[in-house]
Amino acid sequence: MTTMTARPDAVPRLPDQLRGLHRPLLWVSIALAALVPVAIIGALFDDRILLGHPIWMKPLKFAISLAVYCATLAWMLSLQRKARRLGWWMGTVIAAGIAVEMALVMIQVVFRGRQLHFNMSTPTDALIHNLMPTAIYLVWAAMLVVAIQLLFDQPGDRALRWSIRLALGTTLVGMMLANLMFRATPAQEREAAEAGEQLHFGSHSVGVEDGGAGLPLTGWSTEGGDLRIGHFLGVHALQAIPLVALGLVLLARRVPALRPEGPRTALVLVGTASYAGLMWLVTWQAQRGESIVHPSAPTLLVAAAWLGATILLSLLVLFRTRRTSLVSA
Repeated sequence: MTTMTARPDAVPRLPDQLRGLHRPLLWVSIALAALVPVAIIGALFDDRILLGHPIWMKPLKFAISLAVYCATLAWMLSLQRKARRLGWWMGTVIAAGIAVEMALVMIQVVFRGRQLHFNMSTPTDALIHNLMPTAIYLVWAAMLVVAIQLLFDQPGDRALRWSIRLALGTTLVGMMLANLMFRATPAQEREAAEAGEQLHFGSHSVGVEDGGAGLPLTGWSTEGGDLRIGHFLGVHALQAIPLVALGLVLLARRVPALRPEGPRTALVLVGTASYAGLMWLVTWQAQRGESIVHPSAPTLLVAAAWLGATILLSLLVLFRTRRTSLVSA
């Protein structure tokens, strides 16, 4: 009886698309995903409250958001054809910056039980307050390099290429929206005048102080404006816009008019414009001190115009595509 010996080439290998993913970003994404159940357990059994919310909610939100962010960027970098070495280094800088950001969240919020953002009450608080934006700006700069690279690269078909380029550009703008939060509130100005130094500077909310009533999980204010909403949409344009392109590919299997690159690319452009409009809308609403759950008449009017324009432009693309198909036939 002959004994079978395993050959080295018989070892199972990851599919090419997985092996091509940016490893540092992938590992950071996996680590963040592993932190999610830990944060859920912490939220269930740790009764500490910070600014009116369970202390583990911020690590949970950050872990979910950044895990998806890293995984998406790892995929995007795997599509690069040019300057791959530079792309690898930029991805590694982003992975390191996000790892530092998450570590600071855990140290300040969970282990120290202190307010993370806008807090300069003690030297340690001020140090963490300053390290956070430093890491984020480093991530932003590396993202900008990746966006410029992919602007001149050609991954996938035209619709996918433009979805990736536009997603990166929209995300860069969305990340910068966080700067709107760094303005002293009236209460912080009074505190600074009394203390003779700035102990807190900036707020997520407009018209109310942070820590009030908020939506479940996100914590977005239900009493006033919340600048985190536009920032959140901007950051996750990285997933939303390419998903439009991928969804159109799936839809093209049933709708022959969407099989050419042209109509799908046009719809990606419409989708991106609509998404950017939504980002602007919720940011404009927040800056007026208006809660996302209590829109005013002007907000509803602008929202109706935004929705109508999106539908109209989409129908125009489809109508033109159908007309072109009939003429060609």
